[in-house]
Amino acid sequence: MLLKSQTLFPFQFELFGTQYHYHYIFETLAFIIGVRVYYFYKKGIVDPISDENRLWIMLGAMLGALIGSRVVAVLETPEVIDHLTFSILYQSKTIIGGLLGGLFGVELIKKIIGVNIASGDLYVIPILIALIIGRIGCFSMGIDEPTYGIPTHLFTGMDLGDGILRHPIMLYEIVYLVLLIFLFNSLKHKELINGDRFKLFMVLYFLFRFLIEFIKPYHSLFLNLSSIHWSALFIFIYYYRFIIRISKQILHKQ
Repeated sequence: MLLKSQTLFPFQFELFGTQYHYHYIFETLAFIIGVRVYYFYKKGIVDPISDENRLWIMLGAMLGALIGSRVVAVLETPEVIDHLTFSILYQSKTIIGGLLGGLFGVELIKKIIGVNIASGDLYVIPILIALIIGRIGCFSMGIDEPTYGIPTHLFTGMDLGDGILRHPIMLYEIVYLVLLIFLFNSLKHKELINGDRFKLFMVLYFLFRFLIEFIKPYHSLFLNLSSIHWSALFIFIYYYRFIIRISKQILHKQ
């Protein structure tokens, strides 16, 4: 059991006599700002996908993310499966599951409406910005959000609310996401196959989450790997042709 210490975490505000986490505000801001950034990047671009089909694709992504985020989150703590309730299922969520479920949701909707064009490139920067805002909210919760790291003696260790110096996983991820924004902005004028930017984002983000999971107090799902690990491995297999192709291009340039 994690004990509270005399730190600033979690950041909360009071409303009508009840304490609330700022995380809820950041989650809402992440969605709103992410959508606004998407429409900003969409301006001046000749989109081969019609506005109506884009809306269907976004709907598929949101429904898939809603389901996927909960399924993968529940599998993060396998012991709750035997006494799973709707309340536990609703409150459980993880962005890895959201991205995974969103991917399936988009592909399913595209098959239904007959769209055969890659559609993810436009979403990369908006997703990255939304993730950064969301992670600020996660950081504000300290140990109340299961994204904290294991104890560490490194200079980066922080007391997130239980009196123990831990890896601030959320801050590590924010730094990584900022670096990805610089990377994808540098690729803005590069001639890439349609869809490659989104695939690259998925591979790089899931790679980070696969590695960073080892410095989190995770629960083993199978073979001492968590549901996050297995989700990442699935993405690597799903995009294996892209990974081989892009690796060959990098090696060829060297």
